[in-house]
Amino acid sequence: MPDAAAEPGNAAARAAAEEKSAFSHPAVDPDGTAAYGDHPDQVIDFYAPRGAEGPGGPAPVVVVLHGGAWRAPYDRRHVSPFAAFLARRGFAVASVEYRRGAEGGTADRPLAGRWPDTFDDVAAALDVLPALVREYLPQADARRTVLTGHSAGGHLALWAAARHVLPADAPWRIDRPAPLRGVVALAPIADFEVAQKLEVCGGAAQQLLGGGDRFAERRPYADPSLLLPTGIATTLVQGRTDVDVPQAVAEAYADAAARAGEVVGVTLLEDVGHFPLIDPAADACAVVAEEIAQLAW
Repeated sequence: MPDAAAEPGNAAARAAAEEKSAFSHPAVDPDGTAAYGDHPDQVIDFYAPRGAEGPGGPAPVVVVLHGGAWRAPYDRRHVSPFAAFLARRGFAVASVEYRRGAEGGTADRPLAGRWPDTFDDVAAALDVLPALVREYLPQADARRTVLTGHSAGGHLALWAAARHVLPADAPWRIDRPAPLRGVVALAPIADFEVAQKLEVCGGAAQQLLGGGDRFAERRPYADPSLLLPTGIATTLVQGRTDVDVPQAVAEAYADAAARAGEVVGVTLLEDVGHFPLIDPAADACAVVAEEIAQLAW
């Protein structure tokens, strides 16, 4: 007999319960907010470390890039409880906002992302981050920075760590690897070809790149699975029962990395879906913090 927990109806109900739990926490106000541009979405929230975990000394910096399929209704506020959770674990946290979906789409499925604005913002935020950390998080050590992001934010974290291997004509390319201790990508949309085939988040990756022929034209500039090897320590954390961004997407990225001669860690969590990874009430969230700590300290 098939496992009842694996039946589609039960899987959907479980996913809905996990999402409800993750979004049940009240937003947590940051200790400070800084602008990195003129647009209202070009801001970074800072959370000072409140715990004493780790070997002591200045706190590592965790840069959080929120998810939400690059769509406008999902902003950094929904991930603020996760940012505060990390701060309680002894990390200094910088939660980056960025421009998301432009006008269009439908009420229940707005367009995903803006080209090139979404990428402009993430690149600009990370370029100015060390100076802002010195001002807003003086107790932190920006030389020990880990990028993390959930879902679409996981994509952006992987992409931001790969800017030095972007095509030569990419406006976001940098000459050398970013000074990062590593990346912990949480259920990332990490391979656009596989994501498109699986219609992840209603085809959000295709929308992000503009759809039509632009998907193929822009993919070399945006798809992390094509931007390898990075030479930066990378771990993917993935729930095995994730129905929003299935395990196959993370596995495709890890396979692409292996073909490029790079080892990417993949931590697969049993009986875990998409949202527990950023839910402070879930055991999976503690696993995420440990994965970050392994790279940060």
